[in-house]
Order: sequence, then structure tokens, then C-alpha cells
Amino acid sequence: MPKVGIEPIRRKQLIEATLKSIEDNGLQGTTIGTISRHAGMSSGIISHYFGGKQGVIEAAIRHMLEQLKQGLLAQLREAKRQCVEPRERLRMIVETNFTGFQRSSSTTVTWLSFWAKAVHDPQLARLQVVNARRLYSNLLYSLRQMIDDEQQARDAAATMAALIDGMWLRSVLSHDSEHAFAEAERLCKDYIDIIVCGVNHQCV
Repeated sequence: MPKVGIEPIRRKQLIEATLKSIEDNGLQGTTIGTISRHAGMSSGIISHYFGGKQGVIEAAIRHMLEQLKQGLLAQLREAKRQCVEPRERLRMIVETNFTGFQRSSSTTVTWLSFWAKAVHDPQLARLQVVNARRLYSNLLYSLRQMIDDEQQARDAAATMAALIDGMWLRSVLSHDSEHAFAEAERLCKDYIDIIVCGVNHQCV
């Protein structure tokens, strides 16, 4: 019989091996074999826990989404504890999307591969919809507290979500990604002030 608690450990190891394989080989080049070699486990273990390549790749992407979600929740709990203003809450959302984990090589390569494959893969597309809706919803929650007009608040949330994703993508593709990520975070935060200033004339 397996030891109690060994399954979560094995799953985590296989997910980390999957992310590393995608970093090294891309999504198309990642196979059960490349994952098992990175994990130092037999290919049968992957099939046992995840059912195959598709299952473990989806699990790896869910892991990235969960890391993003938990990072945001931690920021929002801190915001609630400190009773921060909606504007500061928006800044925290921006920071979460540009953390070290979201900038790491394995994460950035996997995100790019995920987005490309999601165009043709319904299961991955569904995960992307969940991710996009979560970002939009969190932005809208704070923007509604600063912008009186509902449609303007929705438009601002959609624009800001696109800005975060777009600036993240440009940073990944930059020759100097560290500088680009820092600039991207700054510009996204500046845009929060532009939105508020333009709509409610609350310029800082």
C-alpha cells in the first residue's frame, strides 16, 4: 500500500516536472516521456495520477491559475485588514499579476503555450475564460466604488484587464524582461490614476 500522503507529493512533483518540460521543449514537444524524465518517475505514474499527457498539462495550468488566485487572495485579505482604498486595492491586483512567480521562465513559457493551444482546445479555453473572468470581476469590484456610471466602470475594467495581459505579454517578449516587467507594472498602476482622474476628476 502507498504511504499516506504520498499522492499529493507525487502530483506536485509531476506538475513541477511538466512545467519544466514545457519550459525546455514547449507544449508540443512535451510528452509523457519528457515529463517522466524530469520527474525521475516512470511514465505509468503519470497515467495513474492524471490519465495521460492532457491531464497532467491541465493540472499544471490549473496550478498556475491557483498560484495567481492565491496570490491575489493574500493581497485582498491584506487590503481588507488595512481597510485600504479601492484605488490601492487595484494596485494590489496589478502587483499580483507581475510577481516573481508570474515572471519566472517556466511560468511565462507555459502561459504562452497555454494561450496558443487554448484557441483550439475547448478544455484549455474554458480555463482561460475562468482566469479572464476572475481578473475582470476583481477589477470591476473596485472600479465600481470609484466610478459612478456602471457602463464606464465595466469599460474601465475590461480595458485595464487587457492592459495587464498585454503589458505582461510585451514584457515576456522583451529582450530585457526584468526592466520591461517593472515598467509594465508601473504603467498599469499609472493607468489606475488616469481612469479615476478622467472619469471623476479625482486627480492626484
